[in-house]
Amino acid sequence: MKSIYKNFYVMLFTILVSACGESKKELKTEQEEVHNESNIVTLTPEQQQLIGVSLGGIEQKQLSGTTKVNGMLDLPPQSLVSVSTPLEGIVKSTDMLQGMRVKKGALVAVMQNPEYIQMQQDYLDYKSQLQYLKLELDRQEELARENVNSRKALQKARSEYQSVSARLLGQRSKLALLNINFKALESGQILKTFNLYAPISGYVTQVNTNVGAFASTTDLLFKIADTEHLHAELTVFEKDVPKLKIGQKVRFTLANEEKERMATVYLIGREISKERTVQIHCHLDQEDTQLLPGMYLKAYVESGMNKVSALPDEAIVGFEGKEYVFIAKSNDQKNVGFQYEMLEVKKGVSEQGYTQVSFLTDLESRQFVIKGAYDLMSKVKNEGEEHGH
Repeated sequence: MKSIYKNFYVMLFTILVSACGESKKELKTEQEEVHNESNIVTLTPEQQQLIGVSLGGIEQKQLSGTTKVNGMLDLPPQSLVSVSTPLEGIVKSTDMLQGMRVKKGALVAVMQNPEYIQMQQDYLDYKSQLQYLKLELDRQEELARENVNSRKALQKARSEYQSVSARLLGQRSKLALLNINFKALESGQILKTFNLYAPISGYVTQVNTNVGAFASTTDLLFKIADTEHLHAELTVFEKDVPKLKIGQKVRFTLANEEKERMATVYLIGREISKERTVQIHCHLDQEDTQLLPGMYLKAYVESGMNKVSALPDEAIVGFEGKEYVFIAKSNDQKNVGFQYEMLEVKKGVSEQGYTQVSFLTDLESRQFVIKGAYDLMSKVKNEGEEHGH
């Protein structure tokens, strides 16, 4: 009797376990069907017309591989000049203002220093002495040829002449730095002031002095920038440097503009900074005097044109960190309506409104939703939330 009950319980347990397994299998199958169906979007003819779905195939587009970088407009050293005084003194007058346009050789400041008067007097004194010593040297050489004077007298005359000659040349060089008019000076005109002139043509970017201020030789009085030769200085990460070559084209936009400008890679830095970046020097294809040094920019360095499979940017939509497209599955309005299947896609280069795409299977001949993809994705999200509830 116990054996009969025992066998009965074993059979009952087996039936329950089998039923539970079948239930789990059916539940799993149902979940897979729901998951598969979640990738299909079905539209009624009215919805199709309301969304305005447009179809199109994959196109072969010439897109360039690009490297995205940041940078700023800068000037070469020869186009940015700091103006200081070669002789300390008081600023007697200046008309310079920030933003003012000046030409090379224009007067930027008039300086005054009593030492300047003494320098001119010394120059005239050395010049007068030199004339006397030249006559004395000529006389001693003549006497030496006649064996009248001693060799020592001739050597002394030559030494004195050479010494004063060197002093005169040194004084002339000092006065030349002060832009003096030697013709006027040698005619007896001693000036009380000296002038500072613009070494290049450009715009005044800094004014660090005023009338009556004392200026030493180390003070920066003015800065003048020639903006006709601006260049783009790009900061590129170490990992992207191998992609760059001299001569590559660069597309960039300024922070306050939407239009693209073009430049060309001219130099690639040979030193990696502490931030693991390298500086890239680019020449602008078209100069613009209205641009200012220091303007920030975003740039794309082109690495060459390639023919790739591409779809319009509007055909690709993002969802939960992945990118998807929709392909036409069925257009049978009477039975199932308009059906579109959502497929994951791998993106590549994006340019001129198109993006490079790649799939696991060959879909070159299929029709893709190129307009209305965002609306279809919204429908997928809404249906997914309904299934979740």
